[in-house]
Amino acid sequence: MLGILSAGIAPGLALLSYFYLKDQYESEPISMVFKTFLFGALLVFPIMFIQYVLETEGVLQSSLMDAFLSSSLLEEFFKWFILFYTIYQHITFDEPYDGIVYGASVSLGFATAENIFYLVALGVEHALGRALLPVSSHALFGVIMGYYIGKGKFSATSTKKWIAFSLFIPFLLHGIYDYILISLKHWIFIMFPFMIFLWWLGLRKVKKARAHSLNHMNNQFDLQKTLHS
Repeated sequence: MLGILSAGIAPGLALLSYFYLKDQYESEPISMVFKTFLFGALLVFPIMFIQYVLETEGVLQSSLMDAFLSSSLLEEFFKWFILFYTIYQHITFDEPYDGIVYGASVSLGFATAENIFYLVALGVEHALGRALLPVSSHALFGVIMGYYIGKGKFSATSTKKWIAFSLFIPFLLHGIYDYILISLKHWIFIMFPFMIFLWWLGLRKVKKARAHSLNHMNNQFDLQKTLHS
């Protein structure tokens, strides 16, 4: 059991540490990051219940509905809800890159709890495959969500557009990911280039968010200098 817990938790913590350490200007409080991670983990229970109801009631009549409704919309909406209503207005969210830290945190909390349940059910021999696909994809959906949340909070214009993007883009990508996984016979040949694209997009958002944070910090410094001059 200890081996399963370790294998289930390690990928999520490793990825979260990576994105956390990319915050080069003002690191987020560990307690707040952990709280967000925990919120994400707790989301597993209501989401699994709703998915069970949808399946038993026969609502999901096609692979497309399964991928985009049961998995993508439910999971990304709940993660977005936590991010927007508990983190967005919080005092610790004070630069654009923080959105990526908290987005990755809530997503990896969910992915880690889900990963543990799957490994308990299927066995620890599935740990590597789950680390490479479900856990890392959730991390990247969270990074992209957090990027647009941060952009929405610190942009002078188009705030509503970026907030809408913060839900829609991860929903779309997650739906495509699940549709490839559950409906295509030779899914691995499509999934491999899709995951490369997802990592490219996620790391690009990390780079852009860091640049936005630098500009934000410079603007704040200039404003303080003006106020004290």
